[in-house]
Amino acid sequence: MTTDRLELKNLHKRFPGVYAVKGVSFKVAPGEVHALVGENGAGKSTLMKMIIGEYLPDQGDIFHNGTPCKIRCIADAQEIGIAMIHQELAPLPNMTITQNIFLGQELMKNGFVDDRAMNAAAKEILAEYKMDYEPTTYVEKLSVAQIQMLEIIKAVRKNADIIIMDEPTSSLSEEEANKLFTIIKDMTARSVSIIYISHRLEEILKLADKITVLRDGEYIETVDAALVTKNRLIELMVGRSLDQVYPKEEVPIRDTVLKVENLCSAGVFKNISFEVHKGEILGISGLMGAGRSEIMRAIFGMDPCDSGTIRIHGEQVILKSPADAINKKIAMVSEDRKEYGLILCRSIRENISLPNLKKCFKGLFISTRKELLEAQTYESSLGIKCSNLNATVETLSGGNQQKVVLAKWLQSEPEILILDEPTRGIDVGAKFEIYKIMVELAKQGMAIIMVSSELPEIMGMSDRILVISNGQITGEYSRNEIQAGNVTQEELLSNAFKM
Repeated sequence: MTTDRLELKNLHKRFPGVYAVKGVSFKVAPGEVHALVGENGAGKSTLMKMIIGEYLPDQGDIFHNGTPCKIRCIADAQEIGIAMIHQELAPLPNMTITQNIFLGQELMKNGFVDDRAMNAAAKEILAEYKMDYEPTTYVEKLSVAQIQMLEIIKAVRKNADIIIMDEPTSSLSEEEANKLFTIIKDMTARSVSIIYISHRLEEILKLADKITVLRDGEYIETVDAALVTKNRLIELMVGRSLDQVYPKEEVPIRDTVLKVENLCSAGVFKNISFEVHKGEILGISGLMGAGRSEIMRAIFGMDPCDSGTIRIHGEQVILKSPADAINKKIAMVSEDRKEYGLILCRSIRENISLPNLKKCFKGLFISTRKELLEAQTYESSLGIKCSNLNATVETLSGGNQQKVVLAKWLQSEPEILILDEPTRGIDVGAKFEIYKIMVELAKQGMAIIMVSSELPEIMGMSDRILVISNGQITGEYSRNEIQAGNVTQEELLSNAFKM
């Protein structure tokens, strides 16, 4: 009888006012990819933090290879062979790859760090993982995907037999994600167990052996990935049946609001021409690095253009800054909400009012009462779930953080809304709510541009799709073509790879 690599028995964790984990039990076998799914706030992060020693359980037991263990800190977890690769990567950018790999485990010679031996060893390790670059390269020069691989190497080098991966593909291209999947298969072949957390259900169904579902801090069910359907998983996660994943409705497409003609930026994109209409959701598809976000940043006045014109309601406009764009009724929800969209340590109320403070002044001072009244409007209409509007944004789930970003821009009363990866890193239930908000805004006549790496999302929510490759538009499709089945994900990908 094979001993389980990891077993959790009746784990509980309470915080003031929150019962985060309520008696969760499940097992992970050796060499198994065990996915953990659930909506934001389901208890996944709290559970993982108990496994790696960031939190102490209030009650319950953890067994590693059949042995009960007390994990009081991260060092305890690492010592017994448990490592976690967080969604927010934290390498040391001003140190080399070698220094990152051997951090805390440096090779010594005559009382000094042996750089030559470490570089030679690092070169062998990189070759083993098919990472073709010099070990003396500084980590700040690596891509997100390369840093992800580096974090995996560090975990394996510490003799981890359980590696927890939190949203590991959220910032990776499809090609980079496939490389990661190959490495995961290699690790599981060597009996390393992977606990895999992701909101991408298609990815989980393809990669995982078993899937455990959490909801509201409770264990719901563990299912065989080969036997469960995506719709069944969604039902288990949200506790109800979703009639459809993409609640797109037919909305009358009216006058042209935005028209872009021959927009160019040297080395980034060229000859970009398109228009967006009232009530329309225009989907922008393509691979990461294709120039999608850069085009949107240029339209929003964040990045300069070399040539081309932008017209709003037929009038040519010059947008040299986001302030110019906001004045012309354009709003943009950027792809990295934590970096560009929110001030995490400030309150929900302050974040919502930030771009619209002129509405909240009373004499020479900002009126907290006015801020609250404005914020309460969006708390209700967008369904922001929070203890109160004075709570800091960092305490919210990913889906609710995204709603706060939407609220602050909707307060500026835009006519054109740019959404760059609007559902990245949020669960399926929160995605559904974001989609419904998009449909309601389109009904009100807003022109929406949605940039997304998720092809099902692009096909499910767009009235029209543009494909960007290498800084150029390489394909355009109408909703009629999509609904008629004349457009496939494979065709969109084919256009995304065009040079």
